[in-house]
Amino acid sequence: MSSRTLCRLFQYQWPLSRLYARQSTSVFSRGLATTTEKKPKIVDLSRELYHRALAHPFHPPIVITPWDTHQPKKAGNTVLRSASYYISFSDHAGTHVDAPKHFDPSPGALSIDQVPLENYYTSGIALDLSHIPLKAAATVQDMKDALAKSGEDIRTGDTVLIYFAFNKRVHFDDPAWQHDFPGLSLEAVHWLADKGILSFGVEAVSPAPEGELNFQAHNACAERGITHIEGLDNLDQVVGKGRFRFIGFPLKIRGGSGGPMRAVAIFDE
Repeated sequence: MSSRTLCRLFQYQWPLSRLYARQSTSVFSRGLATTTEKKPKIVDLSRELYHRALAHPFHPPIVITPWDTHQPKKAGNTVLRSASYYISFSDHAGTHVDAPKHFDPSPGALSIDQVPLENYYTSGIALDLSHIPLKAAATVQDMKDALAKSGEDIRTGDTVLIYFAFNKRVHFDDPAWQHDFPGLSLEAVHWLADKGILSFGVEAVSPAPEGELNFQAHNACAERGITHIEGLDNLDQVVGKGRFRFIGFPLKIRGGSGGPMRAVAIFDE
């Protein structure tokens, strides 16, 4: 092959290789797709974390500020422009799960890094309690009615998500979001524990209405050996859809009393 032919070949190959490189980086925006494997439907149940996002009044605010802002860094003849952020938040920020250590003062209560990951990879269902008024507590009868309406049953080891439509009624950035949430009565928490669940989840910053009921719900979780997830979103997308796989792995915080998580529901289609 002549040198002229080689030059022409590389003239065509180089742009193609750059095109492939550009395409490979775009999978982050479009997702991966294959024709040989059927993909499950994934519903994101997590809240966004952003600067000054509201948290429970007992916990510090979320702080996010630029740290590295694409300023050039040079090694040899190569320049890199990278970005990163400084983030400060509570171990109960955003969508998170409470570790037993949070509500159980006993010396042996598990911290978030000690809880088995299997507890956050479970079968799950969602119950519709969107009719419960703001600041009100759902009763055992409310729970039974919602379960019957779902057509499902609660099984040992389940994660049960409770849809109060709170995020539809009160915006994340409204200060009322920290205070006006509905939740579960003490009896309803014990009813779920009697069913053998591992955890239940709500949209609000607490599992029960603000005040004494909330304290009672946390104490009941300690007493019954269950826990709860707070700060969920998009529960309207899983209500009435049957059983799903719940996955929500918390950050591995040594000695943590809770763990922010990326919670999802997965449906096999």
